[in-house]
Amino acid sequence: FTFTDPGVAQRMGQMLLLQADATANNADDRALLKRFRLFGPPGIMFFEPGGKELPDARVVGFQDAKRFTESLDRVLTR
Repeated sequence: FTFTDPGVAQRMGQMLLLQADATANNADDRALLKRFRLFGPPGIMFFEPGGKELPDARVVGFQDAKRFTESLDRVLTR
């Protein structure tokens, strides 16, 4: 499992994590997806401390632990 992988967990422990569940696909969920230009879950977005999104760091779709660790490393080394 990706998020329970020790390497992933260690890296994510260095970040402030916020989660929005858009799986009900109701009007609020669709508005949220539209606001962030996501076609549906899963989508993971990364932001600078000041709140600016790092659009090239987005993860859309499933990534296994190895690949997600690489994605997190790219964000953390900025």
